[in-house]
Amino acid sequence: MTASREDFEARLRQIGAERYHDLHPFHDRLHNGKCSPEQVRAWVINRYYYQQAIPMKDAAFMSRVDDPALRRAWRSRIEDHDGAGDNEGGIKRWLRLAEAVGLDPDYVASREGVLPATRFAVDAYVRFVREKTLLEAVASSLTELFAPKIHANRIEGLLKNYEFANDNSLAYFRNRLKEAPKDVAFGLAWVLDHADTAEKQEAAARALVFKTDVLWSQLDALWSAYIEPGRIPPGAWVPGEGMLLRRAG
Repeated sequence: MTASREDFEARLRQIGAERYHDLHPFHDRLHNGKCSPEQVRAWVINRYYYQQAIPMKDAAFMSRVDDPALRRAWRSRIEDHDGAGDNEGGIKRWLRLAEAVGLDPDYVASREGVLPATRFAVDAYVRFVREKTLLEAVASSLTELFAPKIHANRIEGLLKNYEFANDNSLAYFRNRLKEAPKDVAFGLAWVLDHADTAEKQEAAARALVFKTDVLWSQLDALWSAYIEPGRIPPGAWVPGEGMLLRRAG
């Protein structure tokens, strides 16, 4: 039986309440100042791999869309990350964070040292968006519904607990507080409009669950490699690598 629009939206929001990665213990550790500098750097390196893949995911999506109105609405997501005009873009803002925590931005941008599980999860997400239905692709983006809360908590926690945190280094998160709401409003309305059968609603819900798994698995990999048991896989970043060489004044 097809759920009402209101009931289906409630179902999607419940997925976030139960499965979004703000519930992962890594974020509690990070936001409360319990991460070592090496653990923060590992997070920055691996999260960059996800950030740089977002515009590629969105470009793959747009290449399949034959509705100009949908393409127009969606393309701002690419510009938000890649930059356009006076907007430097989220990728460059993330590299400013990398520099602030002592990493060489060129090293981070090279994507060397990324955990295998991070690569697998992120690449699977890009492939999902490229190959699944447009409804499933848009639904998978709806983790943005839950992102503003984690960004706000992250800004507050990092500013309180880490010397590297300031308006410059945290610009990525502040900008997402402004950018994400328009994406959320459009994406949610589009899914609710197009998931007009029980089968489509089920597919959209499964797509959102898949995306929460993508995000959660990245944090599981970080925890295993850099916290407990601290088993860094071959080829992944080792503390001390890729550091910024600061010139003496």
